Amino acid sequence: MANYMKRERQIQIVRMAVEGNSIRSIERMTSSHRDTVMRHLVRVGNHCQEIMDEHMRGLRCQYLQLDEIWCYVGKKQKRVWPDDPGEYGDAYTFVALDQDTKLVPAFLVGKRDDGHTYEFVSDLANRIDGPVQISTDGWAAYPGAIMDHFNGRSAYGQIIKSFGASGDQHHRYSPAGLAGVRRIGLWGFPRARYVSTSHVERQNLTMRMSMKRFARLSNGFSKKLANLKAAVALHFAHYNFCRRHSAHDLTPAVAASVAGEQWPIDRLLPDW
Repeated sequence: MANYMKRERQIQIVRMAVEGNSIRSIERMTSSHRDTVMRHLVRVGNHCQEIMDEHMRGLRCQYLQLDEIWCYVGKKQKRVWPDDPGEYGDAYTFVALDQDTKLVPAFLVGKRDDGHTYEFVSDLANRIDGPVQISTDGWAAYPGAIMDHFNGRSAYGQIIKSFGASGDQHHRYSPAGLAGVRRIGLWGFPRARYVSTSHVERQNLTMRMSMKRFARLSNGFSKKLANLKAAVALHFAHYNFCRRHSAHDLTPAVAASVAGEQWPIDRLLPDW
């Protein structure tokens, strides 16, 4: 049990996890059973969710970018059978990122549907004070959710990117070429140059590099939704409080005045 694991071993396991190692690779390097490793990471991830809920309040953000990143639980959606657990199939992580400080004030793991979009935007609105400009992609559920939960205190624009299909089988794993970009101001007179999702899309790469379960074409995918949620919470707590960002050489939490200093990684662990 993680309760009887030495503190140094607990920190070592967390450090390996946030650097993108899989559960089985951590098991091999630490000689800790994978079940013990997983239970420990779930405990830490749940604690990190509490840290985020406590500290990400009353934030002042000028430009927010929203996006979703895909992964799956158990099996890919096309292979899900009617008698499979309801959590199996596609899972999306909704992410909000402050363009200036690179802070991630809110995230949500769920399905890419109206219900989870509204839940995500509602949680984000409760964490942000004052007016803000919001940018998203063209996902149809965003406008209604933002209009309902930000109550007229937002300028909102969408950036619509179209991609050309490639019939070249030698490049089927490469992204399609960008065919065009349209920026649309929906309300509040958003500043066109800041209608962008480039920074939050770059966060997608950070997530795939830092969490093995997001790596494509591998068997490191999540087997349980609870494990995925804990891993995402650990990632964003570590990203916000412990990891310096190259844009300003500060942690996002320090840059946003949420924390006074860079946290050591052991502050993410519960006391017990």
